[in-house]
Amino acid sequence: MTAMSDDGLKPLDPAYVAEVISNPPFVPIPGVSNVRDLGSYPTTMSNVITKPGFMFRAAEVSNITKEGVEKMRALRITTVFDLRSDPEMKKYSTPIPTIEEVHIIRTPVFKNEDYSPESMAKKFELYARGTTEAFIQLYSQILDHGGKAFGTILRHVRDKPNSPFLFHCTAGKDRTGVMAAILLKVGVSFLPTSTQLHITQLASVDDHYICHDYSLTRVGREPDREKVIKRLSMEPLFAANTDAALRMLTSRYSTMAAFLELLERVYGGVEGYVKKYCGLTEEDISRIRTNLVMSPRSRI
Repeated sequence: MTAMSDDGLKPLDPAYVAEVISNPPFVPIPGVSNVRDLGSYPTTMSNVITKPGFMFRAAEVSNITKEGVEKMRALRITTVFDLRSDPEMKKYSTPIPTIEEVHIIRTPVFKNEDYSPESMAKKFELYARGTTEAFIQLYSQILDHGGKAFGTILRHVRDKPNSPFLFHCTAGKDRTGVMAAILLKVGVSFLPTSTQLHITQLASVDDHYICHDYSLTRVGREPDREKVIKRLSMEPLFAANTDAALRMLTSRYSTMAAFLELLERVYGGVEGYVKKYCGLTEEDISRIRTNLVMSPRSRI
């Protein structure tokens, strides 16, 4: 199912939204929106896919219901990585919940001081533009600040290949989208030696699928459209400019394509990034690649 392409200003058809979010890769967890399984994506090696039921992306889990906790348990999710920072949790009254048998790990992308009025005004101005160029500036900031947080998640993949996990920010779009792209991209541009070729091929997900996954957030966030507008109306820039607020909902395929180009051109590809910013070694990356994939036959 392909996400509808628009500028984010007009509501999506409810029937279309209901159809998309009721089918994979979306996963229903009551009280949590925009949940998707990053498994089952094909790789460049035939008969090898990203491991289903292992890595999940989502919006904030603060309002998870009792039924949602049961669904999380059924999915065997035992670890949740929260990419948010204290100031936004306090501002939007979305604290970290207590979920029985689930370990929630604080992995903020930005430091508290990055939420100064001046810093937030600049960020919101970029969001208000809603252009690909503006989002790329924002995503470059996420890459620059997020190495420690992303490295924590990648080390979970390295060390706990049988422990499903979920990662999220507030909307499950920008910080979460960057992390999802890193996970899916982790083997694509590496220049392997003959002994590493097999592992690299296993983890390679085509850019098309990465961009498609990102674009699905436009649909996944639609049920929370009014809540998002109400929340953003607290910001002076958006209080009298609903269109500017709605541009934050955009999740265009072309934006992720531009981000992947930035990652390659400026950061030396995903391997260059995770080595420099996350502190991972080639051995770490090889283990991560292996743990991210499986053969569909092993599910039979």
